Amino acid sequence: MPNQIARNEKQLGSILRRARKQAGLTQGALGDYIHLRQATVSRLEAGEPGIQLRTLMAALSALDLELVVRPRSKAAPADIEDLF
Repeated sequence: MPNQIARNEKQLGSILRRARKQAGLTQGALGDYIHLRQATVSRLEAGEPGIQLRTLMAALSALDLELVVRPRSKAAPADIEDLF
């Protein structure tokens, strides 16, 4: 999975959904692995507000991903949309 940029909750949720599917997991299977309900995984992937940071970090770890914080790129909005 190449580097991907998420600037909001929905974009991050989409990245997590793609990674989960690429790993061959259902929402329920990922939830079982990190001890969460399938509905919580669904809310995370939908980018719903109110998801706890530990939930996000558990999902990232289970999908063998990490969070990188860096300054925003100064690309044009159209260029960034091409990433998704």
